[in-house]
Amino acid sequence: MLLKTKIEFLKGVGPQRADLLKTELGIFTLEDLLMHFPFRYVDKTKFHQIKDIGPYADGQTVQIKGILRRLETKGEGRKKRLIGVLRDETGAVELVWFKGASYLANSLKPGTEYVAYGRVTVFNNKANIPHPEMESLADNKAKKELTLAPVYSTTDKCTKKGLDAKGIRKLTAVLMNKLTEKDVPETLPKYILDKLKLPKRYDAVRHIHFPKNPLDLKAAKARLKFEELFFLQLRLLQLKKNRKDTLRGYPFPKIGEYFMTFFNEKIPFELTGAQKRVIKEIRRDMGTPMQMNRLVQGDVGSGKTMVALMAMLMALDNGFQAAMLAPTEILAQQHYIGITDYLKGMGVRVGYLSGSVKGKKRKELLKFLESGDIQILIGTHAILEDPVVFKNLGLAITDEQHRFGVKQRSKLWKKNKPYPPHILVMTATPIPRTLAMTLYGDLDVSVIDELPPGRKEVKTLHKYESGRLRVLGFMREQIKLGRQVYVVYPLIEESETLDLNNLMEGFESLSRDFPTPEYNISVVHGRLKPDDKDFEMQRFVKGETQIMVATTVIEVGVNVPNASVMVIENTERFGLSQLHQLRGRVGRGAEQSYCILMTGNKLSKEGRSRVQTMVSTNNGFEIADADLRLRGPGNIEGTQQSGIIRFRLADLAQDGKILSTAREIASRVLEDDPTFSKPHHAGLKAYMDEYSKKVKGWGRIG
Repeated sequence: MLLKTKIEFLKGVGPQRADLLKTELGIFTLEDLLMHFPFRYVDKTKFHQIKDIGPYADGQTVQIKGILRRLETKGEGRKKRLIGVLRDETGAVELVWFKGASYLANSLKPGTEYVAYGRVTVFNNKANIPHPEMESLADNKAKKELTLAPVYSTTDKCTKKGLDAKGIRKLTAVLMNKLTEKDVPETLPKYILDKLKLPKRYDAVRHIHFPKNPLDLKAAKARLKFEELFFLQLRLLQLKKNRKDTLRGYPFPKIGEYFMTFFNEKIPFELTGAQKRVIKEIRRDMGTPMQMNRLVQGDVGSGKTMVALMAMLMALDNGFQAAMLAPTEILAQQHYIGITDYLKGMGVRVGYLSGSVKGKKRKELLKFLESGDIQILIGTHAILEDPVVFKNLGLAITDEQHRFGVKQRSKLWKKNKPYPPHILVMTATPIPRTLAMTLYGDLDVSVIDELPPGRKEVKTLHKYESGRLRVLGFMREQIKLGRQVYVVYPLIEESETLDLNNLMEGFESLSRDFPTPEYNISVVHGRLKPDDKDFEMQRFVKGETQIMVATTVIEVGVNVPNASVMVIENTERFGLSQLHQLRGRVGRGAEQSYCILMTGNKLSKEGRSRVQTMVSTNNGFEIADADLRLRGPGNIEGTQQSGIIRFRLADLAQDGKILSTAREIASRVLEDDPTFSKPHHAGLKAYMDEYSKKVKGWGRIG
């Protein structure tokens, strides 16, 4: 089969270039080359006149046509360069090459008509074009081919061996001449192509590389984007269906005394409509003999913990235990204190387990857990260790699930036999719908999209460095009213030492502005020993210090209702979702809270956009959408380690509509023909069989 041929056997490649294509670009076969799509196109039908290329054209990309009049080599050693002069009827411009001068001196022919394409630079008030792409117009073939020219991504090492964008374009053209419709079999059934007015796969692949016009290119992109998203969704929905069909769980048919007593007598506030809806969805899942796998997304402060607690009470009512995992000790402690408090007087035994619970205390806890005396266990990933044995674990909840690796989470599944416990995953990192469909496409997703009544929205203000004195004055006013203040510094790994210095300088400066004994300041950062970190955090929690200077270690978990001011330093260095998470640390009490975004006086366009988004909205989902547009899916927190798919063409920030259509059609296909056995799904089945081999072991994303 042509496309399975090794890349070294393509005319123009050979062993040396093949090694580079493999190591630098991951191109091992002709199929890999075919799937190495261009990232942009140059319109080779439009030309500039040389008279228009003056000093004011600096930085512009131009295409010109003219006769190469002169070619000479100047300078020695590193300063050696090749200089040519291209002339049309309106003037002349200098072309300069610093790399590959000897090769070009032999291949370019003065007196020949060329098309030159490149970016204008200005030196000594004179325009020139360094390293232009050159295309000879001596033969009619080149004249005919002047359309939308593809530009491919490449590397410096490849470029030195002639595998620049133009070199890869030539190899792709050689491949295209060999390619027949038989080599690119159709994967989508005709009824889908007709419904969405998509071109055949063969035509799409040809036109993505060498489009005849913008319409062909648009149609090719639409087809290939749909295909990428459709097969991913088909795979995810297939996993979900298989899990629901084959993975049994413990049914919880009863809503009993624990749940009803809590709901009628203990619940401290009226549940929001969104909380009630999500509890019903969980209730429906756990009522069946299938294992629940549900993600609950809820903005900071939307009441996920209350939903989790009520799900745990359903497990208890049916004679099962429940466990809740948090990523940090401080967050686990908060859950433990909060839940114990809610359940006071109900006769429910709640245990706490983390790495710091040792000796006799630990031994006793493990004994009571195994006997079933402890009904709810809350803790860190210490819960996942082998000696931790439950009598009958029926529900396992992970909070901030992106902090747990896939391996760790799979240990939860093994904590009960013969069936795994129901799984509830909670995150306060709002994920745009398009990303949730991709990251968690095989989970059922619930969204808590309302805040409990009576919570005041955090007021967000942007202040430049020049307004620092007013910010310090405002902090003093708030402390006088009995409130507490966070001051947060970035901690980015590449410049950890610099950031730490920044934080310590900030601490020293604040110590001068807020001197003891009138004020006390806590300092928390990643370099502190866990015990010291906890000690400093607890001082702040207890109100012994008025200001906490910290890095983003406080992003998840500290709940101090009395802290009403969050000052974020170097705001421009944080991502939007991270800023939103930080802001969620305030606004937890009854008082009006404030988030002050400090930046330098000069802001990049992206930095300004981030700050404006934060000031204009408190809605986590709007912020997540803006973050996706600004930074792309791979950078949104937690998606890196979740194994997010790298798309060739599809872009989750822009292709939400295509994704929704793809999921809807994939869902219908699976309903109608789950095994793809109908004749019109033959191409689809062949592709899915091949696709499943490629993603073997990728049982679940997330």
